[in-house]
Amino acid sequence: MKTDCFSITKTILASLALLWSLLGNSRPVWAQTDTIRLHDKRLMTQVLQPGNKQYLVYFQSMKNKKNLRFWFWLRNIAIETKNGEKVFTISQNWYGSDSTSYRSVYSINKMADFAPVYHAETKGGKTQAYNWGATKITGADTVKDNAGKDFSLDFKQPNFNWNLDIETFEMLPLAAGKTFAINFYDAGLQPPAYMLYKVAGSEVLSTLNNDKVDCWKLFTEGDSQGKHYTQTFWISKKGHEFLKEEDSFDGGYRYKIKLSGAAPDLLKRFTK
Repeated sequence: MKTDCFSITKTILASLALLWSLLGNSRPVWAQTDTIRLHDKRLMTQVLQPGNKQYLVYFQSMKNKKNLRFWFWLRNIAIETKNGEKVFTISQNWYGSDSTSYRSVYSINKMADFAPVYHAETKGGKTQAYNWGATKITGADTVKDNAGKDFSLDFKQPNFNWNLDIETFEMLPLAAGKTFAINFYDAGLQPPAYMLYKVAGSEVLSTLNNDKVDCWKLFTEGDSQGKHYTQTFWISKKGHEFLKEEDSFDGGYRYKIKLSGAAPDLLKRFTK
């Protein structure tokens, strides 16, 4: 998952923690964990809803309680046909307090199993674009001025796009007591690693119009740069909607809140 608050070393450390658990438990962790693999097609792709989704993202450090940093994220999901195959196309626009914090992201994933096909990010005027397959990822040579054109990494096994964690969580077969191991990869960075996510119970959230929504709480934790972090995600049981995220790291907290349908469709306004 891309974030300004978590180091990319999180992936390596989480992988080491998983290896430790495999070696240190009398029962193999795989016997207790649902491993989400592409060839198993265990993601419920039929529940991923097309359309525009908007999120308020904010961060506060306990060292500076009077200051809040805000972002506004737009994510648009569409179903299209490319090369004769149904795919999800997911466009993201991240807006902050100034243009330097802006980021645009475009991803293509197969509709059948959510396998990544293509991923591109533009930040600070530089674009990194990749063709993504089951056995490797390479820089897209058809994209003009692609800063990632020379990148190439072979995979030991297929993986999922970590930049699309929100959508991935919405498709998980969540239930009480379940733990999932997901082979995530952040395009252009170090090799993929399995991340563990545990269903840590449920909670009823109140939405902006005071509806009560029963949600599963999905939890993960680890260590990065010698500091502990936690992440909790709230996914509605009925609609499989990602409604809230709470991250804690180094004395700070970050929240993502899904905005209601009453909010203006800013994606259309910004792209006119």
